[in-house]
Amino acid sequence: MSNFLKEFREFAMRGNVVDMAVGIIIGAAFGRIVAALVDEVVMPPIGWVLGGVDFSDLFVDLSGASYPSLAAAREAGAPVIGYGAFINTMLHFIIVAFAVFLLIKWINRLKTAAMARSEAAEEAPATPPRQEVLLEEIRDLLKQRRS
Repeated sequence: MSNFLKEFREFAMRGNVVDMAVGIIIGAAFGRIVAALVDEVVMPPIGWVLGGVDFSDLFVDLSGASYPSLAAAREAGAPVIGYGAFINTMLHFIIVAFAVFLLIKWINRLKTAAMARSEAAEEAPATPPRQEVLLEEIRDLLKQRRS
């Protein structure tokens, strides 16, 4: 049993697992930020422009009865298709996908710039040490005196 726990601890403390855990935690927090952005910032103006429509409350009742809201239909146990929630979820996805696109584009730009700098550093001729420069100057002066 202790060997099993030791293996699990080694697995859990590996760099990749810890990095993945941090990514999942940040991703969950980012998901909540996007949800708040869509629900509280993006959807209200869109609903207002479309005549006061609340997308989260849009639904189709499959039972044929009439309910004032999605919550009332669900409370009554009516079969419903909540397409408004689907619209909100799609907007969440589009915003997250766009944010990830921008992040990857930024990372690629940084990588390209770093590669260009390293290539320029390799191509640039190295300046000789000061001692060599001084020795070359002395050599040149000695040649001039001889001539």
